[in-house]
Formats: sequence, structure tokens, C-alpha cells
Amino acid sequence: MDFAEYSAEGLLGPLNEVERKNAPARLFVAGHPEILRSGARVSIVGSRRASKRGLDNARALSETLAQQGVVIVSGLAEGIDTSAHWAAIGAKGRTVAVLGTPLDQSYPASNRRLQAIIMRDHLCISQFPPGSPSQRGNFPMRNRTMALVSDATVIVEAGEGSGSLHQGWEALRLGRPLFIFESIVENTRLTWPTDMMRYGAQVVSLRALDLLFEFVPERTGEQAAAMPF
Repeated sequence: MDFAEYSAEGLLGPLNEVERKNAPARLFVAGHPEILRSGARVSIVGSRRASKRGLDNARALSETLAQQGVVIVSGLAEGIDTSAHWAAIGAKGRTVAVLGTPLDQSYPASNRRLQAIIMRDHLCISQFPPGSPSQRGNFPMRNRTMALVSDATVIVEAGEGSGSLHQGWEALRLGRPLFIFESIVENTRLTWPTDMMRYGAQVVSLRALDLLFEFVPERTGEQAAAMPF
């Protein structure tokens, strides 16, 4: 598998000062980078140890958005991420995996086949050079990059210590729309949804996706033309 290398602006197009300050110096890709200009990009993220309800919600959300031409972004982790990627593929949509490992490694090993399919038919992105070691600290860095790649983020299911919260806060810091699934907000044992909603996160459900589409741009015209591929 051949990997291409880009600067963040070379891959994603023009960045503002805040985005540029926190973007990785290099991004390595396998697959089809033109997917990045084929539609709005929405991250669907959440717990690795997701409940059946969470997995079902991720699947339904991903299918619905993919059928509307939205590019589904996720992190190839177990649970919610895996459900979102497979649902987008099954719906004949497009998906982008932002990895916490170099492109020449697979984590978890159970997603090796999924990663190979995305590399071949969709797009994988990593900020970690091929051959470099995988470390625990890579994954919060990956979440920051995934927020940068995405026009909006949806947290489908996450506990108080979930790594998905890193991406939620990063999306808010970048000024990107953040949506929290209704079932999370209904869980009174969780405190983080209220904290994020104070900073602008909004509630979304499968019954009411119009709100999400209001905040997610179409990637057409000048935006698409500014990208180099």
C-alpha cells in the first residue's frame, strides 16, 4: 500500500489561525483524498464499550447521513466508531478513518479488514509516520486531528472518562458544531453533557436531524476549488 504525505493545509484546504496553530505538521493518507471535498464531513464518535442502543443509534445515524451525501468520519476504534464506519460503507456512502496509529499498523486488530477496505475504497488519515511506534498518547492527539478534519462532531454515547470527550472539547475550541445524542443528555448520572452544552453543544436525535444540517456546510464551489486534488 502506497501512502501519500500532505501538510494540513495541503490536505484540508485553508485553515484559520487557531486551526493552523494546532494542526499536525504532516498528515499521511491512504486511499482517496478527493473524498474530503465530496460532501460535508461529520464525525460520529463514542464509547468503545458501547451498549446495543448506542451501536444501533450510531448505525442509524451514519446510514441516514451517508444517504444524504455526508462523509462519515470516525476513528476506527471498537464500538461506536466501528458501527459508524460499517454503516456508511453499507449505505454506499463515503467514510474517513482518522487513526491513532501509523497507517502501516492496525488497532484494534479486529478492525484490520475494515481498515484495509477504507484504505482501498475510502480514506485513512494518520499524523504518525509509517514505522513509528504506537503509544497511548497518540489517541488524544488523533481526536484533536479528527475534530479538525470534521465540519461537525456527534457524540453518540460516552461515559465520564471517554476519549470522545477530548474531541468534543476540541470541536468547541475550534468553533465547530458539536452535537450530543439525546439519549446521553437523558442520563442524569453524566455531568459532562451539561458542561459542554454551556459552551454551545446542542442536542440531536434521529427524529430531528434538521438542526445538524443547518450547521453543516456543503463542501462545494470555492471550498472545493481551494483543495489541491
